[in-house]
Amino acid sequence: MANETKKSDRSENIRVIACGALAREILAVCDANRLDHIDLVCLPAILHNHPEKIPDAVDQAICEAQSLGFQKIFIAYADCGTGGLLDRICAKHGVERIAGPHCYSFFWGNNSFAERHEDDIHSFFLTDFLARQFRAFMIDPLKLDKHPELIEMMFGNYKKLVYLVQEPDPQLDARAEDAARFLGLEYERRETGYGDLVPALRDLK
Repeated sequence: MANETKKSDRSENIRVIACGALAREILAVCDANRLDHIDLVCLPAILHNHPEKIPDAVDQAICEAQSLGFQKIFIAYADCGTGGLLDRICAKHGVERIAGPHCYSFFWGNNSFAERHEDDIHSFFLTDFLARQFRAFMIDPLKLDKHPELIEMMFGNYKKLVYLVQEPDPQLDARAEDAARFLGLEYERRETGYGDLVPALRDLK
């Protein structure tokens, strides 16, 4: 799919620029819905830890897509902690992004997430990706195992860890529970599937 599109087809295909943390889910949605017109390119998932770098990275990816001849571009990022800066990049280029403040919201469903905001205000969320990569994206970069005092400093305001399940997997369930224990939080599991990601991609034309 991605990077294999012939130049003559690019005017018809849609370049989707996505967070690398969504790659598996986007490919699954595309396969299930036969979205062969989507040409997927993912930026490094580690940008999740550096939201201030996301707007510039997306800006560059949009410029590259335009230089390759793509006339239709979609951004598979929520705001993701950019404080509205990503929306400025989208407006600059006249492209749209998936709705929502972050992936936890659109996986749960933005409307449902907003309705439960008060209940979840003290919740720390994991997706399948973060359950799978908890050590690589949380423990190791923040050195939480070497400096456990940081856990209370960084997660002391949270009461529970909520695992939003895209694809049920007992191994990921176990990893998510381990993450909750590591952080000293209550554990809650919710099966969301792909949420608003499905219509967002399916409606691209």
